[in-house]
Amino acid sequence: MDRWFVLGAFGLSLLLTILPGRAVISFLHKLKFGQHILEIGPRWHRAKQGTPTMGGILFIGAIVAAVLIFGAPYYLKGDFRPLAVLVPAVIFGGAGFVDDMTKIRKKQNEGLTPLQKLLLQTAAAAVFLTLLRVWGYDAGELYIPFVNISIPMNWYVYAVIAAVFIVGMDNAVNLTDGIDGLCAGVTVPVSVLFLAAALFTAGGRYTSVAIPAAALLGGMLGFLYHNFNPARVFMGDTGSLFLGGMVCALAFGIEAPAVLILAGFVYILEMASVILQVGWFKISHGKRIFKMAPIHHHFEMCGWGEKKIFFVAVTLTAVLCAAGYLGIMNR
Repeated sequence: MDRWFVLGAFGLSLLLTILPGRAVISFLHKLKFGQHILEIGPRWHRAKQGTPTMGGILFIGAIVAAVLIFGAPYYLKGDFRPLAVLVPAVIFGGAGFVDDMTKIRKKQNEGLTPLQKLLLQTAAAAVFLTLLRVWGYDAGELYIPFVNISIPMNWYVYAVIAAVFIVGMDNAVNLTDGIDGLCAGVTVPVSVLFLAAALFTAGGRYTSVAIPAAALLGGMLGFLYHNFNPARVFMGDTGSLFLGGMVCALAFGIEAPAVLILAGFVYILEMASVILQVGWFKISHGKRIFKMAPIHHHFEMCGWGEKKIFFVAVTLTAVLCAAGYLGIMNR
């Protein structure tokens, strides 16, 4: 019976992302919610100027609806894990929405200040971790994949480390959204990992987490219909910050956040490339490690097309997600 709910969440999220797409994209066009392309970006990206952004509202609405509807049987049994997963995602998505609206209003590619965004993200992480603690879904133990051990930690120390991890990963996912389909594409195998982990590990203890994982998978596949190269709409910070919050929440929802370090390697690589580029630029007084950061732009400058970058990143993520599943399958 659980798997029918999972299939329902996947199917509803997929359909609600695909079917209204044309109307929503047209509406965003009419509102002139177009993407502003930075002058310092790859020159061939300037042809994308004006492509509607904030398309993340398509899959956010679909995922939320699917989780609320098909998670209902679990709520009636007192299992609120699906709702807990939505909390940080929706708050992060809300921060992204404000950021996108600020960019559109100012007609530039800068929205909220880094401090404003950091405060909102930290608040979202704190609310999420508090809910997990209050509802008894997180004992404050660090599970180590592959060696199958859990290390008990002081709750407050654990919460601080977890909050830093969530905020960092959310920004990493945000940076991955730089070329057509990349962020959504990489998130597909990540959502498959969490779906499989929820259904087939830990003796079914995390079955309810399969509902948001399936909804995320459906939403990403549906959004790729609109966002794959050449993209007709971009997800914007509204979508990418929502995704960052959701993949982190899924990792904590199955009490195995460490697996996201492996499964989210592409996200982390994107963020690391920016940190290294900026750091080395300051230390070396103007020298660069990469031709451009985040690293997907470096590969573009090396002659890789957007589709090649997409398929390499998704394939690499799929392999690492398979490895991650092997690391937690015997819990």
